[in-house]
Formats: sequence, structure tokens, C-alpha cells
Amino acid sequence: MSGNLFETEAVRDEAGGWYVAHCDGGSRGNPGPAGYGAVVEDPEGLVVARLSEYLGRQTNNYAEYKGLLAVLVWALANGARRLRVVSDSELMVRQMKGRYKVKSPGLRPLWEEAQRLALKLKGFEMRHTLRGGNKEADRLANEAMDEGMKKRG
Repeated sequence: MSGNLFETEAVRDEAGGWYVAHCDGGSRGNPGPAGYGAVVEDPEGLVVARLSEYLGRQTNNYAEYKGLLAVLVWALANGARRLRVVSDSELMVRQMKGRYKVKSPGLRPLWEEAQRLALKLKGFEMRHTLRGGNKEADRLANEAMDEGMKKRG
């Protein structure tokens, strides 16, 4: 793989399928109580992981990146060498693809870590979806926020 994260044509013909991860992050207030949710499917479309975490008081964009980082860490820990990530955060997708600069000092380290982890995969793709295309990840993020707020409230 070249240095371009999204240059995956060369790896499509290799053995091994693509895992698909839907990730979402949110906050109630910006910043406010935040969490992420993610669902990972194996190459056959079977759900192999549901991930979520309450993040305390954070911004929505921070939560989106934490969801992305969670699926990248999961993929590397579980032998998923090719990963397609679907997110409803247009900002994060465009930043990961290099179309937007990461100006926020709070997001920069998260973006750098996501780039570093993505380069460890044999294939990495990311695409934007509308909110309706990420329903289960959104539900998990909201459940994480609900649980976290109960424990702190």
C-alpha cells in the first residue's frame, strides 16, 4: 500500500474480505455529555462487535473521532486487515480523506492517531452516510450517553 490511505485498488484482489464498521458519536450540548457507538460486520455481513463508551463532557466531533478510533483499534486487535468505515460525520470523513484540514487542537491528536492506525491496515476506506444510514451506531452512542449520565447524575 502506498502512503495514501484511500488508494485501495491494489488490495482489492488479494485474499481476504472487507469488514464494515458503522460508527457514530454525539454529545448533548456541544460540549456536553458525550459518547460513541459502533457496529462492526465481518466480510459476510455478520455483526461481530458492538462498541460504545461514555466519554464525559466532550464535543460532538471529539465523540465522532473516538468512535472511529474504537473501530480501528478493534480491527487491528481482531485481525481485520481491511476496513470500510461508514460515518455520518461529514467533517471527520473529509478530514480523514485530507479534503479538510484539522484546525481544532483538541481533534488534531485524535486525527493523527486515526491516520497512524489506518496505515497499519492492508486496506482502509471511509465514506459518509446520512444519519439514517447509521441507526444502530447512533442508538449505541445514545445508550452510552444515557448510562453515563445516570452514573454521574
